[in-house]
Formats: sequence, C-alpha cells, structure tokens
Amino acid sequence: MIRIGIDLGGTKTEGIVLDQDGNQRARRRVPTPREDYAGTVRTIADLVRRLEEEFGGERATVGVGIPGIVSPATGLVKNANSTWLIGKPFDRDLADALGRPVRVENDANCLAVSEAADGAGAGCGVVFAAILGTGCGAGIVVHGRVLSGRNAVGGEWGHNPLPWPTDEERPGPACYCGKHGCLECFVSGPAVSADHQRVTGATLPVEEIASRARTGDAACRATLDRFADRLGRGLASIVNVIDPDVIVLGGGLSNLEFLYDALPPIVERWAFSDRIDTPIRRAAHGDSSGVRGAAWLWRPDERP
Repeated sequence: MIRIGIDLGGTKTEGIVLDQDGNQRARRRVPTPREDYAGTVRTIADLVRRLEEEFGGERATVGVGIPGIVSPATGLVKNANSTWLIGKPFDRDLADALGRPVRVENDANCLAVSEAADGAGAGCGVVFAAILGTGCGAGIVVHGRVLSGRNAVGGEWGHNPLPWPTDEERPGPACYCGKHGCLECFVSGPAVSADHQRVTGATLPVEEIASRARTGDAACRATLDRFADRLGRGLASIVNVIDPDVIVLGGGLSNLEFLYDALPPIVERWAFSDRIDTPIRRAAHGDSSGVRGAAWLWRPDERP
C-alpha cells in the first residue's frame, strides 16, 4: 500500500509517495495555478494520477496539506492565504475528482506531524512547528496527535497581533483577513520584503536581502534584525501559552542560518520566566516536511 501526500503551496504544489515504512519512493513538483480554484483541483488530481502511474496504477491513499483549514461548521475552506480556496468545498471536490475519500489538513499541522514523528521534534511531548514562507502558520502536536481545537484553528498564531509592538509598528500593515498588524504581516516572506521597501525604498525579494546582508549591506542586515526581533516576540508569546518542548521552523525563511543563534535570547527576553531553554530547530525534513505529514494523514493499514 502506498500513500500520497500533497502540499499545496502559494507558488508550487508538491506530491510525494511513501511506502508502508515511510520511505520516499517518488516526488514531483508542479506550479500552483494561482487564483484558479478549478485549476487547483485539476492540478492535484492530475499529480496524484501521475504518481500512481509510476507504481503501475496502484491506488493510493491521498492526504493534502493546504494553507488554510476546512471549517467543521460549514465544510468549506476558511482562513486560507491562498484566497481562491476560501468558501469552497475543497475536500469534497477533490474526492469527486479522484473517486475516493481524501484527507485535508492545515499545511502547518502536516509539518508538525512530520517533524514530531521522526524529525526535529522526535521524542518531544509538545511540538510547536511554524511555517515561515508565503504566509505564516503553525501546528501543534501533543503526544503524537495534532491539536486542531474545537474550531480547527489551533496553531493559527499568524493571525494574532504582533506582540509588544512599538509605536512604529502600530497599527501595522493591512492583512487579507481584514485586520491590521497580524503577525503574518511582519514575519512572512512577502512581509519582510515589504518592510524593507517601506524603510529603504528598495524592492527586493527576501533571498536577495539575505544575500546582501551576508556581504555587509547594513540596510539589509537591519531588515533581517527587525524580522528576527518580531519573530522572537511572536515565539515568546507561544512559550507563554503552551510552553512547548521544542519549536521547529519550516518554510523558506527557516533556511536563514542566523535565526538559530539570534532567536533564543530574544525569546528569553520577552517570555514570562526567569530562564527559557526551549530549543529552536530547523525542520529536519526541510521542504519535505509538509508533504510527508500530508501522506501520514492516513495510517499504513488504512484504505481509502
């Protein structure tokens, strides 16, 4: 029995095949058809079929991580920064396209499941795993189980306000959710680029900002320092609420090496304790964590 996991990102959609032992057997990546809901469903269905064809057409279980959640109240997607999914019965439409049940979970929850199982959070009771990429989300795993919550919004820290804001940070940029000053508006990839543009007037992607900072560009270094300070404050608020055994960072911004030295003293400065020794680690499976966690939404002995 094979399991297929799909990670629906803002710019790319990735699929992976895991065997019964959790070993990767195949992997493919295709562009995400942005602003095209029907195209998104077709893209995922086609990707699943292509992956199955590599195994002689064997029928697989399918789990999908999305940058949002399916509302328990309505059965429709909500809270998605891929806004074309909002208000759509995504899990049902994809199940119809594939002719079988599918399981859909928040992409950050998938990251947390993967890393808690055999990644940077292995052996830890409470794992807080954050995605820092096109958006900002997080998942919480407690003793191996996702803490989704009654309303399926467990871990949605990106839509809490930036903690302890300065005068310059208030009221904060407008967020697609309709509020101002959400953490996602400060610590996602587009937010870091926007912050750099507001301060310097220069429009640069995060990758270029990081590259220039490494070669001594003071303005770019200052942008990254502001990012780390804001991220550290956000993580300190998590420590104050759930005090996890480990914090795991995933997404493109998790690859910024300086964060793992810069963040611990910032978190300790703001958290409500005399000492904070919570480890902050990069996702062990890197970009594969979310898609691996999606595959693990089905156990090896389950059938669709």
